[in-house]
Amino acid sequence: MRLARPAQRAPGPQLATRPMRNRSTALWIVGAFATALALAVAVLAALGAGERGTHVALQATARLAFVLFWPAYCAGALAALFGPSFQPWRRRVREFGLAFAAALLVHLGLVAWLTYIGHAPSRDTFIFFGSAAACTYMLVLFSVSHLQRALGASGWWLLRIVGLNYIIYAFAVDFFRLPASASAKYLMGYLPFVLLCVAGPVLRVTAFGQRVLTSGGKPWHSGRSSH
Repeated sequence: MRLARPAQRAPGPQLATRPMRNRSTALWIVGAFATALALAVAVLAALGAGERGTHVALQATARLAFVLFWPAYCAGALAALFGPSFQPWRRRVREFGLAFAAALLVHLGLVAWLTYIGHAPSRDTFIFFGSAAACTYMLVLFSVSHLQRALGASGWWLLRIVGLNYIIYAFAVDFFRLPASASAKYLMGYLPFVLLCVAGPVLRVTAFGQRVLTSGGKPWHSGRSSH
């Protein structure tokens, strides 16, 4: 006599949507990397692969990377302060962050090329901006769920606070460091990025203050925080 097999449960909604979410995340990563690579190739093709062309390609890929980083940095604050209009951004925070990390790979490749052709940045520049790159890939590593659980809610919160704020500080240093002989057109090209570098921390501090007030004065740093 054969025992009847227990009925199998239908996959839950989270399991059913996980492959679709993974495909979507992969598209963000591939799309960001391909866009940054195409941008770099276009600049190098137009200006040459020497020092000047590489510097311009570095500037272009840095701006693209920042455009992807800023929503990852501010989406939670925007949703908290301005409501559901920014919830789609908030739900895509990880995708924005991974896309930023993918675009940054092209930027780092250009730094390696600049070094190879004999125009290496200074040691201080390597340390300062290299630390921002290290923060980026630490955040990517610990965005993996089981590693994030091993780190713990408080550790993940601290890593995000330190890592994300150091990255935007590095962008701010880069964008504010303008040559004395810069033209008005050059300055206007950087103005939106300078303003976003200032607005980002202001939004996050404001959202944090709002959360502290609404939680009775107790700072909240759950592992699922939007930071």
